[in-house]
Amino acid sequence: MRGAFGLIGLVIVLALVGLLVKKQMAAMQVAAPVPAPAGQGAGGSVREQSQQIQQQVKQQMEALMQQQRPSPEDLEK
Repeated sequence: MRGAFGLIGLVIVLALVGLLVKKQMAAMQVAAPVPAPAGQGAGGSVREQSQQIQQQVKQQMEALMQQQRPSPEDLEK
């Protein structure tokens, strides 16, 4: 009996973890890539694509760093 409860508990915990992972993965999906300018071919070399991705990530991080975080006084109110 005790083993059955342990097994049921384990299945419930695994289901909860699976749901949390699914929810987190949906929240972390990367936004659609920006289309390449008309002058460049859609194929581009791997190096160019890598540099574009690096630049996009850098711009996104800089934009996130510019956002103000709430001060402790605002959180207390």
